[in-house]
Amino acid sequence: MAGDGGGDGGERNTDALEGVRSILFKPSDSLDDSLCTKIAGADFNDAGLGLAGLLGSLATTGFQASHLGDAIDVVNQMLDWRLSHEKPSEDCDEAELDPKHTESVKCKIFLGFTSNLVSSGIRDVIRFLVQHHMNVWTPSKVIARLGKEINDESSYLYWAHKNNIPVYCPALTDGSIGDMLFCHAVRNPGLIIDIVQDVKLMNGEAINATPRKTGAIILGGGLPKHHICNANMLRNGADYAVYINTAQEFDGSDSGAHPDEAVSWGKINGSAKPVKVHCDATIAFPLLVAATFARRFHGAN
Repeated sequence: MAGDGGGDGGERNTDALEGVRSILFKPSDSLDDSLCTKIAGADFNDAGLGLAGLLGSLATTGFQASHLGDAIDVVNQMLDWRLSHEKPSEDCDEAELDPKHTESVKCKIFLGFTSNLVSSGIRDVIRFLVQHHMNVWTPSKVIARLGKEINDESSYLYWAHKNNIPVYCPALTDGSIGDMLFCHAVRNPGLIIDIVQDVKLMNGEAINATPRKTGAIILGGGLPKHHICNANMLRNGADYAVYINTAQEFDGSDSGAHPDEAVSWGKINGSAKPVKVHCDATIAFPLLVAATFARRFHGAN
């Protein structure tokens, strides 16, 4: 049987409590507001909050909202960059010394996405970007011809062809188009689609971007994600990168790989500040475009 312990037990309990208090309660240090982000959400008591205020609050909301806020900041950096921001190299071209020319040279932005997103409303967000010539992709003659023949302004391929924006699909035969090509090849043998030329052109888009900076916005993972990253590896990495996907890294997949994996391969420049937003692209991408490309487009008009 346990006794009541008497006075000694009370002293031991007091000592134990003081020991616990010394562990739990530590003196707090004041934080430097210029170095730390104060967590705060949108204030819906503000009747004038609006979409701009809501989007602006994401960076301080925490969790994936803050990641999306960081992504918005990175994309705006892509859009803000001009060659005039950089110090001319010793062996630069004469044009790179012309202030008017350097102010006109912008960041080349690669947009990659998985094909399933085209079956969602994201296709209209992509169509907006292509319609107003806001991004650069990579080429395929087959897809360019589709854009020419579609003649439908609701199609992003229509606008890509009209604005001479190359679109590239490294797995063109994987899906409905592949089925059509198969049937055509059975009935009319001899069709050859040269993917090596597309790889050459894709890599050339990245290599020949210099002295421009490059940025990557990648929705989803898999082949489109790696194709853009791999091309940028040939120029020592993209200068800006935003991933939006729900893939995890525990299985070693490229889809789930975080930006630091791409940095280790030189696919993203070591000086870049890449961001991964763990979110369904149908939620995050429209908000991202609203706070970046769309805001600038409508503001300019």
